[in-house]
Amino acid sequence: MIKYLFLSLFASLLLAGCVNATVEEVRSGATGIGDNEQVVVLGRRHNNGYETEPDFVACVGNSLGSGRDRIAVLPEREFVDTLFPFFEPRTAPLEIRDLPSLMANEMVAARLQQEGVRYLVWLDGSTSTNDQAGSMTCAVSPAGGGCFGFVTWDRESTYEASIWDLETMTSVGKISTDASGTSYMPAVILPVPLIARVQSSACGGMATQLKAFLQAKG
Repeated sequence: MIKYLFLSLFASLLLAGCVNATVEEVRSGATGIGDNEQVVVLGRRHNNGYETEPDFVACVGNSLGSGRDRIAVLPEREFVDTLFPFFEPRTAPLEIRDLPSLMANEMVAARLQQEGVRYLVWLDGSTSTNDQAGSMTCAVSPAGGGCFGFVTWDRESTYEASIWDLETMTSVGKISTDASGTSYMPAVILPVPLIARVQSSACGGMATQLKAFLQAKG
């Protein structure tokens, strides 16, 4: 009986953890990036405690900077420290209309030019967990112990990237990504989690589209 139960659980695991992802792009300006130019990927942060997850921001930055079609990326922390305090949550420009006044600061303009920063990519969004269902019980006895049950939960990642061109001081476009999936944890003696990697899927889709967007000519 246990053998057939394990086979049934294994079959369900093969079908579990699927992720549905979509990526959309809206272009409002021409792009292109030179060999000596860099991109900075920044997460939106506000004084009220809102923050786009740092691990997602780092994932997109690392993905942009890898592969045959990689783009030079200045790490977020290094950029924020270099431009302190102009990109701290309380002072960072929230809208493209705030950029000209920031660039009018000679120190800021000089440091951006020194670093070769051409584009700022602002990431905004989050990953949430909801709709948990099922139950699991665990017990320990002198003869041993284990768990039995089945739990599922849904996760959704929704992010938007706003791309600012520091050369023209305009917003050249936006890219949005949505990924959703259901994770499963069946247990017969031992829990076996199968996680839907929605955030990593959203990161991969975002980075791939950003590369194509920034490297496009015209």
